[in-house]
Amino acid sequence: MRPVSISDVIGQESALRPGSPLHRLLSGDTRGSQSVLLWGPPGTGKTSITNVLGSASGRKLVQLSAISAGVKEVREVIERAKTDSELYKLETVLFLDEIHRFSKAQQDSLLPAVEAGWVTLVAATTENPSFSVISPLISRSLVVQLQPLSDENLMELVNRALSDERGFSGLVSIEGDALIELVRMAQGDARRALTFLEALAYSAWEGSGKGTSATIQLGEFEKALADSPLRYDKDGDNHYDVISAFIKSVRGSDADAAVYWLARMIQGGEDPRFIARRLMILAAEDIGLADPQALVLATSCAQSVALIGMPEGRIALSETTIYLALAPKSNSAYLAINHALEDVRKGFVIPVPTALRSSNYAGASEYGNGEGYLYPHDIEAGVVAQSYVTGEIAQRRYYKPKNYGAESDKVGLWERLRKIIRRN
Repeated sequence: MRPVSISDVIGQESALRPGSPLHRLLSGDTRGSQSVLLWGPPGTGKTSITNVLGSASGRKLVQLSAISAGVKEVREVIERAKTDSELYKLETVLFLDEIHRFSKAQQDSLLPAVEAGWVTLVAATTENPSFSVISPLISRSLVVQLQPLSDENLMELVNRALSDERGFSGLVSIEGDALIELVRMAQGDARRALTFLEALAYSAWEGSGKGTSATIQLGEFEKALADSPLRYDKDGDNHYDVISAFIKSVRGSDADAAVYWLARMIQGGEDPRFIARRLMILAAEDIGLADPQALVLATSCAQSVALIGMPEGRIALSETTIYLALAPKSNSAYLAINHALEDVRKGFVIPVPTALRSSNYAGASEYGNGEGYLYPHDIEAGVVAQSYVTGEIAQRRYYKPKNYGAESDKVGLWERLRKIIRRN
């Protein structure tokens, strides 16, 4: 069912719109050819687009995989492409799959050929090029992001496979509810959809007594398919995207969404200790003084997960996730330290006031260290007018309490304390 022409490609309407560099490349238009980086999850059409490239007129297509090829193979292709270009005016398209598996040095070997136009590079990757492809190569290429196929795209793909002579030629049909379930399990992955369809079709055919036709029903899923493995790459973009969605859901106080993203990570095999660490950071950064107990609970959760492991650790993770999602939010502590650090980096560095310097060593008194220091415990109120910082820093306001949760009590308190402390 691989596409053989651009009209066969399902989905990716934005990337393949008429006039786009990728559309021109697939249509055989050799004018102004530009190297392309195809970035997208599995089953979104990277290899299928390459298949169409092989059918495009006026080009020689060479395919390499970064898994098995090295600099030697790349240089051989480039030398041949240079010769073909100079002697025969033949343009070479080099398709390099899994380019993110190439080292920096290996990717560097592509630059001269791309720069000189000896090859038009079409590279495929499931990883974000910003992190996995060298900058000089990105700047010389067009990055095309391929999206997971929509439900409508997948339904079209399945129906085409059922009717097309390259597929089941109408010998197999599928009920509506079974089609919906198949699309749901495919998770936007065309290859996955066709793999599941094939297993279901043969199961239905066996169940029909190996007759001339068969119908895929919902009951076929339990017989033909084991549990559908979740697409989740613990080292790739999915890892960062899902944890980002998880954190933003907790920060946004949506407990249901947060638990869902937590389940996605757990089912995908994410390290539970990583999740627990993120919860501790979130408790300090986004909840902070609005509910100081949040950090205590998150720390206890991390200890629990480390001690009991999985699958029981999921309970502690869920408890903490829900607690943090429902807790009042304040990032005042986060903002305070960031603003103070920014001032220090900008050079706002003041000497330690004499009264605050250490006097716990012999000879300290000779330098006046500690002289004039007022011990707050000697005062009934426990707070004294005293300069703890000087100069411009004394006018800075780093901690700005928010009127949420437990921190609301600190709004008026901090104002009263500042008036006493900074009185002089």
